[in-house]
Amino acid sequence: MNKTVIEYVLARLNEIGINDIFGVAGDYAFPIEDAVCESTNMRWIGNCNELNAAYAADGYARIKGVAALSTTFGVGELSALNGIAGSYAEHLPIFHLVGMPTSGVQKNHRLVHHTLGNGDFDVFYQMSQHLSCAHAILTPENCIAETERLIATALHERRPVYIGLPSDYAVMPVIADKNTEKTIIHKSNSESLSSAVTAILEKLNSSQKACIIPGILSARLGYADDVQAIIDKTGLPYATMFMDKSIVSESNPSYMGIYNGKLMNTQVGNFVESCDCVMGIGAVLTDFNSGSFTATIRPENRINILADHVKVGSAIYPQVYMHDVLAQLKQLAPALNHPGIKAQDLGAPIQGENGQITAGYLYPRLEKMFKKDDIIIAETGTASMGLGFALLPENAQFHNQTLWGSIGWATPAAFGAAIAEPHRRVILVTGEGSHQLTAQEVSQFARFGLKPIIFVLNNDGYLIERLLCKDPEAYYNDLPQWNYAQLPAALGCNDWYCQKVTTCDELDKAIQHAESQDSAAYIEIVMDRYASSELAEKLGQSIASLYSF
Repeated sequence: MNKTVIEYVLARLNEIGINDIFGVAGDYAFPIEDAVCESTNMRWIGNCNELNAAYAADGYARIKGVAALSTTFGVGELSALNGIAGSYAEHLPIFHLVGMPTSGVQKNHRLVHHTLGNGDFDVFYQMSQHLSCAHAILTPENCIAETERLIATALHERRPVYIGLPSDYAVMPVIADKNTEKTIIHKSNSESLSSAVTAILEKLNSSQKACIIPGILSARLGYADDVQAIIDKTGLPYATMFMDKSIVSESNPSYMGIYNGKLMNTQVGNFVESCDCVMGIGAVLTDFNSGSFTATIRPENRINILADHVKVGSAIYPQVYMHDVLAQLKQLAPALNHPGIKAQDLGAPIQGENGQITAGYLYPRLEKMFKKDDIIIAETGTASMGLGFALLPENAQFHNQTLWGSIGWATPAAFGAAIAEPHRRVILVTGEGSHQLTAQEVSQFARFGLKPIIFVLNNDGYLIERLLCKDPEAYYNDLPQWNYAQLPAALGCNDWYCQKVTTCDELDKAIQHAESQDSAAYIEIVMDRYASSELAEKLGQSIASLYSF
């Protein structure tokens, strides 16, 4: 018996590494959800809402490389769209399965629920096209060809795709198409590739002082190991920008730290900008990545190897794919062994008066608890800025949403990461303002038997907004005060270690207890409302000037 449309789609998603489907139940999506639950290879991960499901899929994709979520038509898919947009901005391939009304209902423009009441069934599909690299509404006839096209495009562009599934078509058998085209394999133009590699090698060989800036696109495309191999072969020092933290090893002696223009880590900035050759590999100069555009690498000194082209100085080499360039550089790159500078950790934790928990204590203390293989999820804002310059142990991963910057992302993303790698320790660090947007997803950790360590930083309001806006004490930066340490119990996390701490000694004891127990931990850390890292303070000053606040 032929597979149904949805069975075919799920089988192909499973083949590319997806074992879990995030989402929220909805009537038009019942065929999707039923097929997942009936599958022996897939698992349904029900979330508290569709936005959380999209964030969780984002976190899962950061660990496994791909992810999928299911939503119902209209109300469900629109709720997820902000999370999908973040995955689009940050190059994460998410397969968004949308359960749609039956084909007959759509053709007859019936006035049904979850619509605008005007018989228009294309409006949401059209909205999502701006936030997906490919899209299709599947039928039994086009299922095979379109599914293959969507998978190929998502994996090539590393961005979300939209898969519409009318509920009647979803359960119909696939009709085989003998004319289905094979998956397109993207190959570099041989002449352009040869010229690009020659130019790169000439630039490297003629350099007196060179370094490498590995970028997020290399990791998203799955080439982090290739980048590390090139670093090891050339012996060149390397630094990463904020968005790119931990995509390559931070325990390697050639690692110099975070390059943040002139805003922070000035010793790293001075070194990078004094090089006569700076080889970026998938590096993207966004505002937060470049220290509010204070990064000033001279154009003639730059190499940047991007997804589908290469830049060397002012020359651009089109139709050259990163995997082909890296493959040749692994073989041909010279051993240069230029000296760099040693990466610095955050130093010793420094207590405030009367044992108060300051930023100068918190972030160095957290750095000291990080271990090999940890997955660290830091929320947009002060949490990620405080930890961005921490020096990580071998194979530890650090994830934040630098470009899209949607507050509330981190809590569900940490859940998605834990689903993807349940045997690795997941540490979530979030501010209480961000946490209030998506805190209900904490319940899912307990539901699936996961054991994260969660730190909620309570600064009595939106700290990052206070640092950025004209009047820090403006009422819109205030928050309702929750009893955070009591939340897990209310959300069904019955065996968790939960603690509220207000002093450094209490924090130390809470961390030690959390690390000694085989259970999840949830620690509320009460700090002064302006207890922020140096980067957050400088960024606030910089952005206020840059954007004329």
